[in-house]
Amino acid sequence: MIPAAPTAMQPPAPRRWQQAWREAVRDPRELLALLGLERLAAGLSDAAAAQFPLRVPRGFVARMRPRDPHDPLLRQVLPVLDEERVVPGFALDAVGDAAARRGGGVIHKYHGRALLIATGSCAVHCRYCFRRHYPYAEDTAATAGWRAAVARIVDDPSIHEVILSGGDPLALADHKLAELTDALRAVPHVRRLRLHTRLPVVLPERVDAGLLAWLGDLPWPVTVVLHANHAHEFDPAVDAALARLRATGASLLNQAVLLRGVNDDVEALAALCERGFAAGVLPYYLHQLDRVAGAAHFEVDDARALALHAALAARLPGYLVPRLVREIPGEPGKTPLWPPSPRAAE
Repeated sequence: MIPAAPTAMQPPAPRRWQQAWREAVRDPRELLALLGLERLAAGLSDAAAAQFPLRVPRGFVARMRPRDPHDPLLRQVLPVLDEERVVPGFALDAVGDAAARRGGGVIHKYHGRALLIATGSCAVHCRYCFRRHYPYAEDTAATAGWRAAVARIVDDPSIHEVILSGGDPLALADHKLAELTDALRAVPHVRRLRLHTRLPVVLPERVDAGLLAWLGDLPWPVTVVLHANHAHEFDPAVDAALARLRATGASLLNQAVLLRGVNDDVEALAALCERGFAAGVLPYYLHQLDRVAGAAHFEVDDARALALHAALAARLPGYLVPRLVREIPGEPGKTPLWPPSPRAAE
């Protein structure tokens, strides 16, 4: 008698991104317990966590180093007592968003580009977020089917690029994103679409068949600007998600923030640029910290920032060196810090 062939083991079905979102860690003490760092609880700020709650996907937690109190990923998300310090020069609106609001969730700062605050939701709450105090309840573009936002774009023929930001635009369901882009198809002066998103890095499950179908069907060139600050934020799941994004024809760029205790040394910055490029992402910006209230403990002074950037430029080919910039309210674009201007040297 010939024995029956064994039944092939089926791979587990991929989790839906919404489930991974719901399962995010929201309790700072649970996060410390998962990492074997309960002794750090005395440095937590319950006040900061109440004002800007912890949220971090478990897949991102899995990339943190257990029992390492200096882990660069942990430092980005853990609410600590330093956030309670009131520091002169650090404000609720660090980048002048309020003055650039045009209603309907539209922010118009730079010529030719309109940024839409698509939603206030994000899969991870980064403690240095420059919009951590933004009045999302008053002003998001997806409200009422995007009608007010689209109307403002239609009325301004100087707008050639629409930028989806937030929060994180990929926090929205695919059909909500399609509502916007279906309306924009009829706007002849819109030539490009850009997404500012952290989800493919912190929640790679979001890059699913539905999202890819939406992206692949868009009529404009699409640029996806990711946000990763450290090489450890990449893993095989992130690499696979980014490969799927590239397969739609999207260009992938990365913008990072220079953060004390996270990536403020040349080894970490070089590793970030090289690891991102290995995953198909070109370095774009290295931002000096936006001086938002609660984030002063992340600041790196300009002299050190310039020295780090010069060391990075000496180590890597030019296409792997991001531009070192700062956002200054009222300026017509990001202000480069490198090379230093003659005025900066005075």
